Parts: sequence; C-alpha cells; structure tokens
Amino acid sequence: MPRTRPYRGAAAGRSLPDMDAIPDRRFDPLSSVRTQADGGFDLILAGTVFQDIIFTGLPHAPEPGTEIWSEGMGSCPGGVANQAIAAARLGLKTGLAAAFGDDGYGDYNWKILAGQEHVDLSLSRRVPGWHSPVTVSLSVQQDRSLVTHGHPAPVTASELIGPPPRALAGIAELGIEIEPWAKAAHQAGVKLFGDVGWDPSGEWAPVRLENLQYFHAFLPNQREAMAFTGKDNPWSALYALADRVPVAVVTLGVQGAMAVDSETGEEEWVPSLPVTAFDPTGAGDCFDAAFIVGSLAGWPLGNRLRFANLCASLAVQEVGGSLAAPGWGDIADWWKRANARPERQSSQWLRRFGFLADIVSDVPQAAQRRAGATIAHLSDA
Repeated sequence: MPRTRPYRGAAAGRSLPDMDAIPDRRFDPLSSVRTQADGGFDLILAGTVFQDIIFTGLPHAPEPGTEIWSEGMGSCPGGVANQAIAAARLGLKTGLAAAFGDDGYGDYNWKILAGQEHVDLSLSRRVPGWHSPVTVSLSVQQDRSLVTHGHPAPVTASELIGPPPRALAGIAELGIEIEPWAKAAHQAGVKLFGDVGWDPSGEWAPVRLENLQYFHAFLPNQREAMAFTGKDNPWSALYALADRVPVAVVTLGVQGAMAVDSETGEEEWVPSLPVTAFDPTGAGDCFDAAFIVGSLAGWPLGNRLRFANLCASLAVQEVGGSLAAPGWGDIADWWKRANARPERQSSQWLRRFGFLADIVSDVPQAAQRRAGATIAHLSDA
C-alpha cells in the first residue's frame, strides 16, 4: 500500500501501512486570498484515468525479439489523474470527473485518488463491466514512449458533471469541439486552463484556435504551439497565441518556459532548473498544476513560471507520473536544502526563488509529500 513519503523497498515479510490511515495534512496556498463566499472547488477537471505502469532507467528502447531489464518500476493512477494528484498535493481543493472500471485497476485507482491523495470523486462514477485503460510508460534517455490499451468510456464528462459546480478554475481540452461542461463552466465565470494532446493526424484543425475564446490560459509545449499556429519557432507561436487568449504559456523543455499575460502586460521567459532528469512522465502535468496555483494566488507571471518550473524539475528527478508530483513538504525540503550552505545564499538561482521564503515558512513540517505508490504489497519502486 502507498505511503506519504518516498518508499524505496521493504524487508521480506514487512507490510506497508493502511492507506486509509494517512491523514490530510495539506498546506493551503490560497488561504490569504480566499473569501467566505468562495466555497466549492479550487479546480475541476475531467478525463480518462489510466492505470500507469512505469519502467525507468532502461538502457535503450526495446528491440524485436529481445528482453531488457529496467532499473526502476512504479504503478500509479495516470492520465488525468496526473493533473488531479499534482493539484491536490499542492493544496488545491480538486474535483475530478472520470469513469472508473469495476476491475482491480479501478478499485486501486479510486482508492489512491480518494483515500491517499484527497481528490474529490463525487463527480466520478464506477461503471460495471468496463475495464480500466492501461498504459505502459518506457523512460529512455530523458524521454518516454507509451503503449496503451483501452476502450472509450461509456459516459461522457458532461454527463458526469451535469451543471458545473462552483469552482475557481478548471482544466479542459482544447479540441475541435469544447465539451458542454467546459462551456457552461466558462459562462459561470470559471477560469479555464487549456490542455491539449498531440494530433497524430497532423491536421491541427484551425477551429481549435477559435475555441480559445472559452479559455483564460493555454499551456502547450513548443512543438504543439508551433503546430497550432503554423509558426516555425516557439517565440512567434507564443505571440500568435497571445492574440487569442489572455494568458499564453509555451513550455520549452530544458530551456524553461515563456509566457505573455495580456491582462497584466507581463512577458517573461524563465529557464529550467539545472537538474538531471530521471523520468519526464507527468512533468507537464506538474507544471500546469503549479502554474494554476500561482495564478489563483495572484502571483506575478515570472513567479508563476518559476514555481511551475520548480515543481516540474522536482518531478523529473523521481519515478514519473503521479508518483513524482511534489507536495508542499517536498518544496519546503528543497528550499531548506538549497539554503543549507552559506555560499549558495547569494546564488542568482536562489534570488529568483526568494518569493518562496515567506510561503515556505508557513508550510507545516508534516505537509504532504510524494508517495511511493505501487500495486505490489512489497514495493521495489
């Protein structure tokens, strides 16, 4: 069973604690800006929950007729669960609308999300006879390849959600058609943050750009941004997107991220932290969740990007997917380590993250940290 702290192994015969006994020790990053009238969720999102099986430390990609061994392995909820868990670990009251199979994977994913990660599943539903989608992620040379099996969910997100509940923000896919729940949420004043998957057809229908009218922010990677806009470089793509959406963000991988906030007039480029990436699975989801936290807290654009880069960099150093999403306890630990040596205190890197000093000082020692979830009773993740 999962733990709230990273878990690297267990002695023979030793069992792990009951997940249901793990208390909710979340730090609230929005406490200073909340009002009594807020209520509801901080964030709602919908999508498909996969059972992720992640192999890390592979020497190379598999070749036909051969077998290779990985250095690490983890099992955890994936797909939209990556974003939901990343947001919940950062203290957002998160509501997820998703279909769950009535198989063992569905049982496991539901229990992890609701019991361990404190994601509200009141908008979700168990579907008899529908088996859970499964994805195998192979991490090779700081990139990943995915193998997935599944069938379309028998119930849509809009059927699950109905009239959208009160929320500060939502994550929706920027597709050819915007789901009814997302349109209704937009009309109700929910700030929608746009997500997008890769288009294997290569068409990148222009109507998607027209649908940016429903969104507060759009956060593609550079490849997606250039494909959407038809531009040959990410900077031109960013400005083309900024003409259509209040907040445009383009992530640049190891080069960091850049953004334009047309509401405040801010433009920023923030480099990535210099870290050794172990597994990139789910790092983009951590980036998005952290950026939403900073946006709801009213931080300047540069600090939103720095915080998002930090959370993504903490994620890529661990087994990927929702396993790696940092909590405020991990962020506080990083801040203390970064300030541990006197020579580092004048570092330009630390000065850029100086805004965290007052925030981290309020983070309790028992604040939530990453989990080492695995489907085995004795973990070697």
